[in-house]
Amino acid sequence: MSIQVYNSLSKKKELFVPLEEGKVKMYVCGPTVYNYIHIGNARPPIVYDMVRRYLEYRGYDVTFISNFTDVDDKIIRAANELGEEVFEVANRFIEAYHQDTCALGVKEADIHPRVTETIPEIISFVQALIEKGYAYESKGDVYFRTRKFEGYGKLSSQSIEDLRSGARIEIDERKEDALDFVLWKAAKENEISWNSPWGEGRPGWHIECSAMVKKYLGDTIDIHAGGQDLTFPHHENEIAQSEALTGKPMANYWLHNGFINIDNEKMSKSLGNFVLANEIIRQHSAEVVRFFMLTAHYRSPINFSDELLEGAKSGLERLKTAVSSLEYRLNESAGLGETGDWLEKITALKDRFIKEMDDDFNSANGIAVLFDLAKEANRYLRESNTSKEVLEVFLSQFNDLSNVLGINLQTQKELLDEEIEQLIEKRNQARKDKDFALADQIRDELKEQGIMLEDTAQGVRWKRG
Repeated sequence: MSIQVYNSLSKKKELFVPLEEGKVKMYVCGPTVYNYIHIGNARPPIVYDMVRRYLEYRGYDVTFISNFTDVDDKIIRAANELGEEVFEVANRFIEAYHQDTCALGVKEADIHPRVTETIPEIISFVQALIEKGYAYESKGDVYFRTRKFEGYGKLSSQSIEDLRSGARIEIDERKEDALDFVLWKAAKENEISWNSPWGEGRPGWHIECSAMVKKYLGDTIDIHAGGQDLTFPHHENEIAQSEALTGKPMANYWLHNGFINIDNEKMSKSLGNFVLANEIIRQHSAEVVRFFMLTAHYRSPINFSDELLEGAKSGLERLKTAVSSLEYRLNESAGLGETGDWLEKITALKDRFIKEMDDDFNSANGIAVLFDLAKEANRYLRESNTSKEVLEVFLSQFNDLSNVLGINLQTQKELLDEEIEQLIEKRNQARKDKDFALADQIRDELKEQGIMLEDTAQGVRWKRG
């Protein structure tokens, strides 16, 4: 295998060589669950789901971990504003995240660890850093001695001097140095907290991922990934904490996806220029949104607009039409024609797809190959006497290659209204029976068919997405 990966740490493409042959340990930073995700938040799960799928397609056994930050200043603030408990807010938006990402074709992580389930490991991690002299307690807070870690700044290419003079650093008398960052926060009045050797408190943001990576994947992993905005300070601080503790590289490859822009400006909640993912899914359908995301290389920024989404929809329909035409001919034809050199052409296109995806998971060029496969399929369908074998190989490659991208090109029978109502009634009964797994399964099946459910006080409402 010759997969080349752009490593944000080395700032260049490198041959991908996993720690253990045939296996990949991959960690992706998940959301802080205080609100619904916007379309920019949806890009990392789609992108790294594609990376995971491609690694599996190339024969790797991938262990994929993506966390939830379920206790944080933003969640506490949201809970106070809503008059709810922190856990209520977190659980609601974790469920909403699962609904949105499931609709977008994102496979479940092998494990979705939560911060609140990792408190003992976080406390042990912080204590070990104190014992090694990399951290210190101050008035119930615990801070990391940034200057003590010699490699600080290597991911974001920032020197200690640059950071010292930068506007990001706030003066705090509790710190030995303004560059030091918090590992453990002393609890404020009426704030959720856990007991620790330093008193009641809760974890700082950066230590959470370091502890979860170590717990579930070990001291060193193959791939650590996330949005470009996490490079500094989050990932930089993760490296410092983890490598200070273990003396080993935290990850061999660091991947960062580009932003989604509106009018060439980064989309974010703080700027107020965000669009919720579930709104876009309702307007344009989840499969179109996913397809749109993958028509650009994951490291490149994407400009978002309804016009571009409509263009993606048209492109996706072209591919689906080609597949539908192949299926129709296969069902209607005796299929006794000659194969000619068509099998070689299909194999060449598959090989080209692999070559493009091997080059740092270039889904944009991979999709271009799918369009060429559709073009060749349409040419073949113009022949009067087609071969069943060629039709089947065309369909097989469409299925395999589109699955790598998490895009379903197979035609589906649209559910009738009566069938939808029957499934909703079955789901209602499952909920009454407290069979929530079955209820969730039915909901997810309906989503895959483009049917969106809304639980209201008057009962369940549905509409086609």
